[in-house]
Amino acid sequence: MSRLDDVYELVSISSVSHHESALADHVEAALRTSGFLEVDRIGDNVVARTVGEHATRVIVAGHLDTVPGDASLARREGDVLTGLGACDMKGSLAVMLALAREETPRASEVTWIFYAREEISRDESGLSELRQRRPELLDGDVAVLCEPTAGVVEAGCQGTLRVRVDIVGERAHTARPFTGRNAIHRAGDVITRVARYQPRRVELDGVEYCDQLQVVFVEGGVAPNVVPDAATVTINHRVAPDRSRDEAVVWLRDYLGDLLEDADTLSVIDWAPSAPPSLTNERLSALVELTGGPVRGKLGWTDVATFYELSIPATNFGAGDPLLAHRSDEMITGREVEDFERVLREWLG
Repeated sequence: MSRLDDVYELVSISSVSHHESALADHVEAALRTSGFLEVDRIGDNVVARTVGEHATRVIVAGHLDTVPGDASLARREGDVLTGLGACDMKGSLAVMLALAREETPRASEVTWIFYAREEISRDESGLSELRQRRPELLDGDVAVLCEPTAGVVEAGCQGTLRVRVDIVGERAHTARPFTGRNAIHRAGDVITRVARYQPRRVELDGVEYCDQLQVVFVEGGVAPNVVPDAATVTINHRVAPDRSRDEAVVWLRDYLGDLLEDADTLSVIDWAPSAPPSLTNERLSALVELTGGPVRGKLGWTDVATFYELSIPATNFGAGDPLLAHRSDEMITGREVEDFERVLREWLG
């Protein structure tokens, strides 16, 4: 049985966020066949640990859930597996599960974390649940998060800021719009400015990050014959690790500048902090050398930021092309899975 067969088995088990129980059952049962692992199940999170005499501990973590979709559509053609979660991130999960059950001496103790609800809001994350209920399970000296990275190291991650801009107008009859002020038309100016944004690039420790700015929701309107007196624009800002939440908010206010008036409001809806590269860590530097590829800055937010908050150096490294994540044609190849397994096994020692 090839490792791609193992991936297919996992992809065939539906695990959309909030519905990971079946996959968690499968992972837990497989891990409990290994008598040398301490296995804990907390909700739909499964943690397996080696407990030996090593003074250092490595964490290898991956999420069980996928975005919405139909797991029954998975198919394999030769060396290619197409299906929901194939690269994000069941290719990496299959490798984690296989290596966790290898009764092979490692250079450090290893904690294997399979957690739920990563693809939705951070406050629902299974990793946050572990942090609250069993924080000792997250103890470690260094961590690898097995997000898809095409087999290279993607260091740190962007912060993600979501704001709501409430724009004020004056209601009027559409036959006499000059007696009012159209808030949706004002919102159009905000949308246009965001659309014209030129991404800022910043280099940290030799790794480049690229900010992004996108309108993600627009709301407004009263009736077909009414000039609207209110409109709302929701904006998502992906922020490089050199800026804090407050600095990102200040920048965004300044960028919108003259388009916002005193009666308008800009409110923060959500913030997930960024994480800088941790490549000065010897273990993570060794991982970069083993991959043989260039280091990239992570486009997007990942739980590398959670480990950073816990003062644990961490990076993203996994099988599969991140540009295919969440797509209808999400796929992974057997070669990608095998290459990831080879490097991760060698890195673990």
